This record gives sequence, C-alpha cells and structure tokens, in this order.
Amino acid sequence: MSTSSAIEPGTKLAERFRLEDRVHESNGATLWKAIDEVLARPVAVHTFAPDFPRVDEVVSAARTASRLTDPRLTQVFDATEDDSCSYVVSEWVTGENLADLVAAGPLEPERAAALVAEVAEALVHAHEAGVPHLCLTPEHLVWTAGGTVKLLGLGVDAVLADVVHDNMRVEEAARGDAEGLGRLLYAGLTGHWPGEGSPGGLPVAPMDNGHFCTPRQVTAGVPGYLDTIVCRAILPESKRGQTPLASPAEIADALSAVPRPAPMPMPAPPAPVVAASRSEGLETAESPHRPAPPPPPYQPPYPPVHRPQPASGGGLLGKVAVGAIVLLVMAAVGLGAWTLGRSIGNAGGGGDTDTGAAPTPTAAASPATKEVKPSSAEGFDPLGNDRDERSELAHLALDGKPSTDWHSESYPSADFGRLKSGVGLLIDLKKSATVTEVTADFGPVSGGEVELRVGDSKSLDALTKVADESGLGGKKALTAKSPKQGRYVLLWFTEAPSYQGRYRVQVNEVKIRAVK
Repeated sequence: MSTSSAIEPGTKLAERFRLEDRVHESNGATLWKAIDEVLARPVAVHTFAPDFPRVDEVVSAARTASRLTDPRLTQVFDATEDDSCSYVVSEWVTGENLADLVAAGPLEPERAAALVAEVAEALVHAHEAGVPHLCLTPEHLVWTAGGTVKLLGLGVDAVLADVVHDNMRVEEAARGDAEGLGRLLYAGLTGHWPGEGSPGGLPVAPMDNGHFCTPRQVTAGVPGYLDTIVCRAILPESKRGQTPLASPAEIADALSAVPRPAPMPMPAPPAPVVAASRSEGLETAESPHRPAPPPPPYQPPYPPVHRPQPASGGGLLGKVAVGAIVLLVMAAVGLGAWTLGRSIGNAGGGGDTDTGAAPTPTAAASPATKEVKPSSAEGFDPLGNDRDERSELAHLALDGKPSTDWHSESYPSADFGRLKSGVGLLIDLKKSATVTEVTADFGPVSGGEVELRVGDSKSLDALTKVADESGLGGKKALTAKSPKQGRYVLLWFTEAPSYQGRYRVQVNEVKIRAVK
C-alpha cells in the first residue's frame, strides 16, 4: 500500500490548512500539525493515501463526531473525501496526556478518579449519539495547558485501528469503552497498564495467579471504593458477586461524587477576522462551505457534579469577613476624625496654649516588599515515624497551578489521630529574606489551624511563629506581626481541616512576600 507521505510539509489543503509537521504515519494514514491560515490557529489534520481502504468510514465517523458539543471531546472542523486528497481537520490539543502525568509515579487517587470521571461523562454523550471510542489509551486522555480534560480520537481512531464494524451491538461498544475507562483509572492509580502492549511507555501491570493485580495490590493508599470500581470494570474475577460496570454511564455514575479538577480561567480570545475560503468546514444542507467555528470555551462539565460541601458552610465565613471589614472601616473613620481634630486644635491654639506635650510622632512608612520565588518545598513531619509528609507532592504547591496541590495523609480526627501535634509544608527560599506575608490557597477544606513560622533552620523549635490563622479554606493571607528574617518558611498545621469525611491539610498554591 502506498502512503500519504507524498504530501509534503507546506502543502495547503482547501486553500486554508497548511501542513507543517508530520506527527505520526501508519498504514496510509498520516497525522499532521497544521495551521488554519484563515483563523490563524494550529489544527490537527489526518491525510490518507489514495488507496487507503477505509476513507469513507473515517470521513463519516468524523462528520458524526463533529456534531457533538461536549467541550471535553476534541472538536472536528472539517472532513472531506476527495479523489486527490481526503482529510479530516480537528482541534489541536496541547497539554500532558495520562502517560505523561504518571511518568513520575501514580497520581493521587482523587485526581486520577476525577480525570477519568470527566472522560466517562463525555463518553456518555458520545454513546447517546452512537459514537463509541473503543481505543482508550493513556495518550487519548489529556490534561490541557488550559487546565481542562480533553478526550482525543473519538470516532476516527476506532476506524483507523479497524476495531469497529457495522454489526457491532450497542451493548458490545458500551462494554468496550467501560473496560477502557477502567484501564485508564488503573493506570492513573498505579502507573501501570492492565492490558497488552505498553501504551505511552507504561509498564505492564503485575500479575497474580494469571490475573492482573488489583490497584490496591500494586499501590498503597488506593481507596477501597476506587479499587472496587476498577475491578468491576476490568477485573470481575477479583470482585465475585458484584455486578460488572458495563457502560460509560455506569462508570460515570460510580465516580459522580469525586471532586473535579478546577479549570483554570482562560482569557477570551479576540474575535478572528474570517476571510473567504474555497472549502471552510463540514458540509451541511444549508451551507456547503461554511467557516469552521473556533473551539468552544470550556464550560462546566455536565451532568452536574456532586461535590462535598464544607461542613461549616460559606455563610458564617462571609459574615465574619463582612464584620471585619465594617470594623476596619469604622476604625479608619475614627482615626481620621481624631487626626483631624488634633490638627484643628493645634492650629487654633497657637503658641499661647502650649501644654508642653511632645509632638505626635509620624507613623513610619511600611517597608516596600516584593514577591520571593521559592527554591523548593517538602512535606514536614518532624514528629512522625518517617519524618516525611507526602514530600513527593510538595512541588505542586509551587507550580503556579491552582488545580494541583500538596496535601498530607488523611487522619481520623482533627488532632492527627493523636499521633502528633502537627504537620507542615516547609519551603526553602535558598537564601535568607525578611518575610512579611504568605498567601496560601488551602483548597476546598473546612476548619483547621495553621501557623506561619520563619527561620534559618529546619528544626521546628528554631522556626519562629510570626502569624497564625484558623478556619481554613480558600485563600488566606498570613501577615507577620513582626517581619522575620530566615531562609525557611513553614506552614505548620496544628489542627487538620475536614475533607471528605476525614481530616487532612492541603495547600494548592503559595505566594511569599519579603522586604526588598
């Protein structure tokens, strides 16, 4: 079979899509990174050799997929079957796929479950339209540069892999994608692949008596309910007596209570100026040559996600914040009135009413500050057996992404199960600085207490407490009562906030300010 490699970089399709880089080529189908010169954006383009045997099926599948509106599915912009060159144009997605995310080790169980839950919900909508995926591998699940989940290859990849056929029953397709979702969850929880081959370079999952080991057998700390979901999807022999999960809808329902990764806000792009083009998008009855629309902005996933609500609710915190603001305003007004009265009194009394009192000193100006970029961070557990508290996650509190976090182990009570008096996140500034304020995002938690400590040693006793805060949750600013110089900044939690029925501390992001 000839291939489509005769098409060279620089080729322009439909007087619009300029091919730039050949990404992958196999059996007469080539994936390119291209530029849509009308809308000035990168796109993905599949081209096919003239004798590629399944061109009509690929184009038909792409056109069907283009009608789906779930923002978690890769959007198809154009699909053309032509004697000279058939092609499919779709959204170009940048980010890290699941194989990239687990390259350094398994994901946190909740995060792995959240990513797969997003894909499962997107597939529910695809199956309702009669479009299964059937090729779910770690490379198809992408956490985008914009902080959203994308599923690649819907419809098209199944035809290219020749795994879909005309007489495939709906139940068979649903079962195939349910198993694929189970494998994705297994990969996220363990960093291994429970199947043939090694997609994305993942190692094959270990075996036990001829069966893949369950996630909990491979990775410590996997919650029992997630282990059960995986087993019901792909390892039914490990959960005898429990009904298998046989469709994306059942997987999505089983994961419906998992907290989802928060999307990062993305600025709205300026409206592009669209020029006329000979072939601009998928053909429709109304307009055979309409412009390809830009990708829709990320919208909250549907169906609605059930997230655990903080135990204390937001109302009390809101009232406390409003009350504090009112008191500050009243204090400022009172200080202004007092200062004005003193000024008027001094001006009117002149030298004849001198009481001998010393002049009121002028308040010193606050020192100028700047943001200090930390060098590294580690989980701090000087009172624990291993003296470490999830240090492998500590860098996530410094990565500039509010959707990632460092968090501690989970404990049965707010006092850390009476095992220790606290745990913390220790931040190394690399060199000493006079710290004035630390702003931390404590995530979707409720309650808890934290101290801000600063010093030049990693010893708890040598780190001086300069501020404290209680009622954690969301962003909090810890301002030093007296700025303290030191190389190390410690967020020392003396009480753990509640989280999903247990207790753990969490830091999504940290910003540190120091004297210039």
